[in-house]
Amino acid sequence: MQNMADKLLTRYEELKAQVNFHNYRYHVLDAPIISDLEYDRLLNELKKIETDHPNWITPDSPTQRAGARPADRFEKIRHPAAILSLANAFGADDARAWLERVKKLDDRVEKAKFVVEPKIDGLSVVLHYRDGMFVQGATRGDGEVGEDITSNLRTIRTIPLKIPVNSELVIGNSRSAQLPSTNYQLPKYLVVRGEAFIPIKEFDELNKKLEEAGEKTYLNPRNTAAGSLRQLDPQLTASRPLTLLVYQIVHSEGGKVPTSQWEILEYLKALGFPMADVAKRFNDLDSAIAYTETWNEGRDKLAYEADGMVIKIDDLNLAADLGFVGKDPRGAIAFKFPAREVTTTLNDIGVAVGRTGVLTPYAMLEPVEIGGVVVERATLHNFDFIAEKDIRVGDRVLVKRAGEVIPYIIGPVVDARSGKERKYKPPTTCPACGQAVEHFEGEVAWYCVNAACPAQLLRNVEHFVSRGAMDIVGLGYKIVEQLIEAGLVKDVADLFTLTKDQLLELEGFADKKAENLLKSLEQARAQSLNRLIAALGIHGVGEVTAGDLARAFGDLSALSKASAEELQLIEGLGPNIAESIVDWFSQSANQKVLKKLKAAGVWPEMQKSEVRMQNGALSGFTFVVTGTLPTLSRDGVKEFIESNGGKVIDSVSKKTSYLVLGENPGSKFEKAKSLGINIISEDELKKLAG
Repeated sequence: MQNMADKLLTRYEELKAQVNFHNYRYHVLDAPIISDLEYDRLLNELKKIETDHPNWITPDSPTQRAGARPADRFEKIRHPAAILSLANAFGADDARAWLERVKKLDDRVEKAKFVVEPKIDGLSVVLHYRDGMFVQGATRGDGEVGEDITSNLRTIRTIPLKIPVNSELVIGNSRSAQLPSTNYQLPKYLVVRGEAFIPIKEFDELNKKLEEAGEKTYLNPRNTAAGSLRQLDPQLTASRPLTLLVYQIVHSEGGKVPTSQWEILEYLKALGFPMADVAKRFNDLDSAIAYTETWNEGRDKLAYEADGMVIKIDDLNLAADLGFVGKDPRGAIAFKFPAREVTTTLNDIGVAVGRTGVLTPYAMLEPVEIGGVVVERATLHNFDFIAEKDIRVGDRVLVKRAGEVIPYIIGPVVDARSGKERKYKPPTTCPACGQAVEHFEGEVAWYCVNAACPAQLLRNVEHFVSRGAMDIVGLGYKIVEQLIEAGLVKDVADLFTLTKDQLLELEGFADKKAENLLKSLEQARAQSLNRLIAALGIHGVGEVTAGDLARAFGDLSALSKASAEELQLIEGLGPNIAESIVDWFSQSANQKVLKKLKAAGVWPEMQKSEVRMQNGALSGFTFVVTGTLPTLSRDGVKEFIESNGGKVIDSVSKKTSYLVLGENPGSKFEKAKSLGINIISEDELKKLAG
C-alpha cells in the first residue's frame, strides 16, 4: 500500500510540473505543444489526486492560483533592496546629455553597451522565490515598502509558481545548457521585478463585455490593472485578463546570477519568466536611440500600453558604481514617447449625422497638442457613453490619440470640476433636417429615419439602386453623387423623374449613356414589392424581412397602415423592428417620398394568392406542429396557417396558442400537456380556420 501511495505522490509531482510547464507554453510563449483536450485531462487528473489527498497540496500547484479567501487588508512588506524609479529623457538630445554626464563619473562608460526595453505602462510588482517556489509578491509602494498582494499575483497565469518552469532545468548547483551560461546557478532566494498590465486587446474585450452587460467600463488599461491587483478578493483579480513581463533581479542569495542586463533577461527567460520580445542590446548609444525612436510611431504594434523605452547600461557592476541621483539610478534613463493622453476643456458637444442616419456626438475642445498634432475635436462614441461617464460641457476631460486613430474622450477629470459644468441632453431632432430622431430599446444608437435627410441622401440613394434592392444598372456611386450635387435628386423618388436633357447636361453623359440609364430606371418600375421595401432603407429591414412584409401585406399602402402588434405576428419580427417600420412610415418626409414613387408608377403589388391574410380566422394565434399529419406536409400546414393569418413557431411556450398534433409526436407534445396548451388535430385546425 505504501508503495502505491509513493507512486501516486510521484505522479502528483509529475502532473504539477507538466501542467505548470504547459501553462508556460500556452500563456507565456503562445506556443502550446499539446491540445486543450490533453491539457484538460492532465489538469483533471491532478485535481482528482488533490481531492483524494488534500494534505498533499502545495503552493506551486496550478490549482492554487485563485484559491485564497478575501483579505481584510493588505500587509506591508519591506523590499530587500530599493525599487527605484527612472529619470526621463524627452528626445535624443536629452539621452545624449545623460550619457555625457555619466561619462564624467566613470571612464568605463565610454565603451559601454546598452540594452533597450519597453517602458510598460502598468503596475510595478516584486516577486519572491525560495528554493524555486513563489512565496510572496508585493506592489512597489514607495520603493522601500510595498503591499502584500501574493494571493492576487498567484492568479496571473504568466507568473511561474515554481522555477525553472521547464523540468529539464534543475534547481541548485546543477547546470543546464538552456541557461545563458553554465556559470549561473539558481539562488536559494531570488527576488525579481516586473510590470503587471492588461494587454490592449484584452482590455478592449473586457470593456465590450462590461458594456454589453450594462456595467461600468474602465478608462484605461493601467488603472484597471492597478485596481485589479489591489482587490481584496483574489477571485475578482482572477477574472481580469492580467499578465506580466519581468526585467530585473532585485536581490539573490545562495547562487550565481549574471552581471549583464542582457544576460539577466536571457537568464530569467530560461527560468520561465515572461520577457519583452522587443528588447535589444546595442554597442553604442546612438544605435540604441535610433532603435528607440522607431517605436515612437511603431508603439501601436505593441500588445500593451507603453509610454517610452528604457535605455540601460548593460554592465550592471558599472551601473551600480555610477550610483544615484535622489531615487533615480544613473545607469539607466527612460526615453519617453510624445504624450498621447492629455487633459483639456470640453467647450461643447456637437452631433454629426452619418450616412446610415446614426447620430454621433463629438467633443469640441480647447485646442491641445497630442503626439505632435493639435487636436480641437474628438469622438464621444455615443450618447450612452456620455451619460455613463457623466461627461459635462465645461469639464476637464482626458483625451487620447493613438497613432493615426481619431482622438477620443476617455472620461472627465471629476476632481477638476468647479460647479459651472452643465449636463448634456441628447438632441430630439436631427441637426441636418430637423426631423424627430428615433431610439430603439436595447440599442445604443439614435437614428434619423428621414429618407430625404440631406446628411444621408447619398447613402440612401446608393442603397436604393444597389443590386440587393432595386438593382438599377448604370447608377454607380459617382453618378449618384453627380445627380445630387446638380440638385436633380433630393430623394430616391426623384430618380424616376429624370429626363434625357437633364442627364446630357452632366459631365461624362452622351446620348447612349443617358438612354441606357433611363432604360434601367424604366425597368426598375417593374421590380417586385419585396425589392422596393428593402430599397427604402428602413432600419432593421433587410431582404428576408422585406419578403415577409411583402407577402403579409401585399402593397405599401397596407404596410404603411400596419400597427406594431400586427407586424409582430410575422415570424421572427420583434418589437424593435416593428417599431422601426411604424416610425418610418409615420414620418411626413417619408410619406412624401412614397406619394412621389406612386405618382411615378413605382408601386408594385403582390398577387392576391401570394398575400397572407393578416385578419384571417387564425390571426393573433401562434401554432406549434408536431408529428406527421394525415394530409398536410410540414410546409403545407405552415402555409395553411400563415395564409389564414396565424403564426407558426418552432418551440412550445406559455405563449403558444395551439399544438397541432400528428402521429409519432416528439417531446413538444409532453411539454404542451404540462403547460396546459390547447392540443388540436389537423381536422380541428381546418375547422378553426373556417
